[in-house]
Amino acid sequence: MWIVQIALRRPYTFIVMALLILLSTPLVLSRMATDIFPDINIPVISIIWNYGGMSAQEMGQRFAAGNERFLTTTVNDIEHVESQSLAGTSIIKIFFQPNANIQTAIAQVVAIEQSAVRAMPVGTTPPLIIKYSASSVPVIQLGLSSPTMTEQGLFDTAVNFLRPQLITIPGAAIPYPYGGKLRLVSVDLDNQALLAKGLTPSDVVNAVNAQNLTLPTGTAKIDATEYTVSLNGSPDTIAGLNSIPVLAKNGTTTYLSEVARVRDGFSPQTNIVRQNGQRGVLLSILKNGGASTLDIV
Repeated sequence: MWIVQIALRRPYTFIVMALLILLSTPLVLSRMATDIFPDINIPVISIIWNYGGMSAQEMGQRFAAGNERFLTTTVNDIEHVESQSLAGTSIIKIFFQPNANIQTAIAQVVAIEQSAVRAMPVGTTPPLIIKYSASSVPVIQLGLSSPTMTEQGLFDTAVNFLRPQLITIPGAAIPYPYGGKLRLVSVDLDNQALLAKGLTPSDVVNAVNAQNLTLPTGTAKIDATEYTVSLNGSPDTIAGLNSIPVLAKNGTTTYLSEVARVRDGFSPQTNIVRQNGQRGVLLSILKNGGASTLDIV
């Protein structure tokens, strides 16, 4: 009743307040966040360890088990920790309390993981650390396929051309695509030719490493002109690798093309994507954090 009494005593005040609310409604509605999915504030950090050739059981024992113990003693506000180990890969998910400072948590995780590398098997590289939340869900799936392009070309197009353009969209997170083949230069050894020449695969590896170098050059100043100096430490084309000498003995030089074949190849394929019966590439666009799904789409 008290608010009714105030309104009767000061009618003009309430009229002005009503007009202000009415006039400000369009502005408030235009700035109000709209989304399809709610913002779930459950921060999560993923730690991905990679070690090629190791079984899932060993990945769990050598990477996940010890790493989980390190994290629980040095990182604050942990709600629980999950891990999954596959052949050559171990994924550790750290779920934090809703009120946790995620930036501080990332700093703590990075610090402990850099130290944990020393306790891992020889040759282990630092893990990949990714931050996301329960709201990070795929909102768009882009499928790429072509009757003329190879799987290497599709993967290369998705990673080097399409992904850099889409990542500029505010609130969009784009992981590596599924499917396709990761392009790389392959050297296929001819075992019979190696045996005939008295060579081993290690000889080929050492020859390629020793004669495919990236060297700093600089400039040379002659009189009043300064020239850019370049060296031929690395072949300009893939075919040029075939001319690398592997062994010089008794006046005879054995070249790489005699014991191997260099080609524009790909790494072993671990997943396949099919679109309309053709092999292709799948690119997922995730909603990151508090961004609006409608704005991303």
